[in-house]
Amino acid sequence: MTGYGRGAAAMGNHTLTVQVSSVNRKTLDLAVKLPEEWESLEAGVGEQVRKVASRGRVSVVVELTGDRAASEIVWDEVEVGAALDRLADLADTRGVSFTPTPELLWSIANTQRKSAELPSAEVAAPAVKAALAEALRGFAAMRAKEGESLLIDFLTRLTVLRTQVDVIAVRAPVVPAAYREQLLQRLRQAELELDLDDERVLKEVALFADRCDVTEELTRLRSHLEQFTSLLRSDGEIGRKAEFILQEIGREVNTIGSKANDLTISRAVIELKNELERVREQIANVE
Repeated sequence: MTGYGRGAAAMGNHTLTVQVSSVNRKTLDLAVKLPEEWESLEAGVGEQVRKVASRGRVSVVVELTGDRAASEIVWDEVEVGAALDRLADLADTRGVSFTPTPELLWSIANTQRKSAELPSAEVAAPAVKAALAEALRGFAAMRAKEGESLLIDFLTRLTVLRTQVDVIAVRAPVVPAAYREQLLQRLRQAELELDLDDERVLKEVALFADRCDVTEELTRLRSHLEQFTSLLRSDGEIGRKAEFILQEIGREVNTIGSKANDLTISRAVIELKNELERVREQIANVE
C-alpha cells in the first residue's frame, strides 16, 4: 500500500526531519537513508518501521537542517592560512613574487574544507525516534485511508462473485435434465428410438449427473467467500490470509469449470475467474 508521513524534532540549532514513504510490493523492502555518522541507528529505525508496515517498498530518509546542517561546508580557515603562508615562504626562498589570486585561494580552500560536525548517534537517537514516530503516525493514517477505499472495492467485487455463484447454483440442478433431452435428440437423429425409461438412457444420464454435480464445490465456495468477507472486516494482518482463501476459491472455481458441461455455467465460471484475478491483484498490496 502507498503512504507518506513526515516528522520533525529540534536539536539545538538544527531541525531533524524524517520522511517515510512506500509503494506497493508483496514483501517488505526497507531502505533507510541516514547521515553516515548515524548508521548505528539503522537497526532501531527498521524495528520501528516493522511495527507499522509488513509489506511495501518503504523508504525512510533522515535529514538534519538548520544553521549548521549536515550538508553545510565549513572552511578550515587556520589550515587555509597556513597553506598560503607556506607558499609565500617558498616563493620568497625562490625569489619569486607571490600574489595570491582568488582562483588560488578557492583551490586551497577546497582542499581544506570539512563538513559540519553532527551530534553523535547517541545524542541524536531520541530525536530520531520521536521524529520517526510522528512520521509513522501520518504514514499509517494515509495507508488506513487507502485501506478503507480498498475495502469498499473488495466488498463490491464479492457481491459480483456471489451473484455468479448464485447463477451456477440455479443452473446446476437442471443440467442433467437438459443433457437427457440432448441425448435423446441425438438418438432420434440417429434413428435410434429408445424409451425415456430405457435402462441404458437412465444409466447414462445418472453417470452424467454424478460427473457434473457441483453441490460440494458450491458449498465450499460460499464458505470461502464468507471467510474472506469476515477477514476483510477483522483487525490484524489480512494480506497473506486473504491470499490463501483466494487460492482456495480459485481451486473450487476451476473444479466447477472442469465439471460444467453447460454454456451458462461456463460463462459464470469465466466471470468468476476474471473478478477473482482483479481481487488477487489488489490484495497483493494489502497487509
